[in-house]
Amino acid sequence: MWKKWMSLIVVAVVFSLTAGLGASVQAAEANLKEVRIATQPGPAFAPIFLAEKQGWLAAELNKQGVSIKWSSFNSGPLLTESFAAGEQDIGFIGDFVAIMQRAAGQDTRIVGMAASGPQGLAIVVPNNSTITTTKDLKGKKISVVKGSYAHHLLVQVLKEQGMTVRDIDLVDLSQADTHKALIQGDIDASAIFEPLITKLEEEGVAKVLVDGSGYTKGLLAIVAKPDFAAKNPEVVQALLTVYQRCSKFIAANPEEAARLISTSIQVSPEFVVKVLGKYNYHAIVRDEDMKELKTSEEALRTFGIMKTSVDIDAFVDTRYLKAAGLQQ
Repeated sequence: MWKKWMSLIVVAVVFSLTAGLGASVQAAEANLKEVRIATQPGPAFAPIFLAEKQGWLAAELNKQGVSIKWSSFNSGPLLTESFAAGEQDIGFIGDFVAIMQRAAGQDTRIVGMAASGPQGLAIVVPNNSTITTTKDLKGKKISVVKGSYAHHLLVQVLKEQGMTVRDIDLVDLSQADTHKALIQGDIDASAIFEPLITKLEEEGVAKVLVDGSGYTKGLLAIVAKPDFAAKNPEVVQALLTVYQRCSKFIAANPEEAARLISTSIQVSPEFVVKVLGKYNYHAIVRDEDMKELKTSEEALRTFGIMKTSVDIDAFVDTRYLKAAGLQQ
């Protein structure tokens, strides 16, 4: 499954260099003004859902004569496949998959952060599990959405115990399939992210063995195609400005924000309120974020998840944040 996904990314990248880029040229010649934004339906990206629900981003882009085409994907790897096929301009993904996307040959850049939230990640075990410490994970059947930022947590937890993914039976499962597998007892543990963590706890299906605290900052990023960003800097700046505005709104009005975005995340407002507190939403790229991204890149290579190195300093482009007055 893992090799198949990486192969799909490479094939899609090649496709984008031909048909994808050709379509982009045709669009430019036709003077079309549409930004394609890819999201994932989870609380980790709450500000962009608030921006969509309230129409704040649409209002700003309408001033520029730009419309929005929204797309939603259940995981970062699926989102990157769409990016590679030339179907997206801007996307919201975790740090691991963003770096892997670049290593696979996709011409993308991180133009801002979406959030950080170590408690939004966790390794969970069934409520009746005999696993009580991370040492007990050795030899166990553990699921994860490979390439997701939960994969980052799993790698770091294993590393602390002197293990790698070779010391466990690693299974690539979607969050929906992981939910079923835990109920049926088909797996021993899983590295997952919200909203599944809280859902499993509330249902009495699983409990948290360890969350991301002390292991990873749980970074999520805003990525963009550099050619699109360079040609439409005002669009990227508007998005970042609105995202920061929504981040501040959530911090000041968590209950109201939860009510507004609950349908986008497909859970109750009460549920959303519980989860929002696990995240620090911000568009600006901090020094600590750069350090974390470099740690992630090193981990991906060290554990053989990717072979190609990524220059993080070149990969992160803060020009649009600075132009928008959000970052020094």
